[in-house]
Amino acid sequence: MKTTMQESFLHFLWRSRRFDAKNLHTTQNQSIEIQQVGEQNTHAGPDFFNARLRIGDTIWAGNVEMHLRSSEWLAHGHSTDPAYDNVVLHVVLEEDQPILRANGERIPCLELKTRIPPKLLENYERLEHEQAWIPCEHFFRQVPDIVRLNWLDRLMIERLELKTTAIAEVLQATENHWEEAFYRLLARNFGLKVNADPFEALARSLPLLTLAKHKSSNVQVEALLFGQAGFLEDKHKDEWPNELAREYRHLAHKYGLKPLPVSQWKFLRLRPASFPTVRLAQFAALVHQSAHLFSKILETKNLRELENMFDLRPSAYWHNHFQFDKPSIKREKPLGRDFIHLIVINTIIPFLFHYGKKKDLDEPQKRALLLLEELPPEANTIVAGWSKLGVPARHAFQTQALIQLKTRYCDQKRCLECAVGNAILK
Repeated sequence: MKTTMQESFLHFLWRSRRFDAKNLHTTQNQSIEIQQVGEQNTHAGPDFFNARLRIGDTIWAGNVEMHLRSSEWLAHGHSTDPAYDNVVLHVVLEEDQPILRANGERIPCLELKTRIPPKLLENYERLEHEQAWIPCEHFFRQVPDIVRLNWLDRLMIERLELKTTAIAEVLQATENHWEEAFYRLLARNFGLKVNADPFEALARSLPLLTLAKHKSSNVQVEALLFGQAGFLEDKHKDEWPNELAREYRHLAHKYGLKPLPVSQWKFLRLRPASFPTVRLAQFAALVHQSAHLFSKILETKNLRELENMFDLRPSAYWHNHFQFDKPSIKREKPLGRDFIHLIVINTIIPFLFHYGKKKDLDEPQKRALLLLEELPPEANTIVAGWSKLGVPARHAFQTQALIQLKTRYCDQKRCLECAVGNAILK
């Protein structure tokens, strides 16, 4: 039987029981009763664990393996892998040869090629071969609102949990020091995508405790950040960077600091307001103005309070510079509301959510979700794409869910794992 079907479609059919299950029997004509389909395994080993089946007169508890053709059992090396010794049923699209256990017994096989509803198969093939912006572009709005909205709610939580994975890793690296972990992730997100890695490396090489000792002096905070970032190694024309360099040399000797290579910072194709030098100056202003920042964030009640906390200006030198030694038109360089909102979405909300989960506190988790509903919808190509499909977003909760849907499901054609895709595959 020729097909472009993926094995994942068999997984979908099995776990959702979306095939003709009347008078099930093995290819050797033994009756099959599915009592439990088992738990899908996403790691190495059989596809479903702990299934419960009646085959003939015997009830079996064990694993289920799936292939498009039964011969793939041999091609994948399962016949010599002990992990497959407990397979009680081999589910295939087509049995092209019998498969035996190591002891010579034939493994019961269920063939599905005549049991798939034609309409279901037709819709699957359309989704699988669709080249539109999303596979279900022509069906998405036909799915009931309750299905789409409930799925987007789940996707938002999924996206938050995905972000908290990185937080958990940093917490482990900092021995559960919440302020230090927040400082590191905040620094990373100050760099956005282009300079995220050097910003994170800078924060790792310059502990928050060291900066906190000098937070009362803006000169010393800037000296530590710019010096450790590698921007003060060369002689400058302007007095401000030279003053910072003198201060940094003293502090570097005191704390045993070694600057990072300045070559890692990227300026190309960035707007001047997003140059790493400007972001570092803004970050220095934040450190200078705020002690125990994460603790203060835990005390905030709404978006307005967070916006006020991040409403800051870098030192006077940066009013007419985007880089050292290169004067520009005088203009203050606040963080900007859009940038603050990105920080809230990518740093503050995931931290609040994770903190609530780790401490078993509902209030921080609820506040994280409420903040997403307070934030305006994000403006990016993905959100614009959904809008063109007639799926507008009212706030950041919805845009984050739509980004998760597009990047983690639609782009990867995981329609079989998507509630919308499942609703289309009738």
